[in-house]
Amino acid sequence: MLAYIAAGVFALALLLDLFEEDLGAPDLFNFSTLVLIGLLCLALYLAGVGRGPRTAGGGGGGRWYRGRRPGRG
Repeated sequence: MLAYIAAGVFALALLLDLFEEDLGAPDLFNFSTLVLIGLLCLALYLAGVGRGPRTAGGGGGGRWYRGRRPGRG
């Protein structure tokens, strides 16, 4: 989800830069601020924030091996 937010922020920053808009607040919504917000969202996404809890059916769940259990003929 954070990756989608980052993509949206980057798209907004690109459009504001192309049309040279500041949305009436040049200190708040400038190109570098929006790029930094996008990079923050992307870094949080890559760090694993916002993925939700891992369930037993969706990977993880304590099972670290695949296939047959070792040592079980």
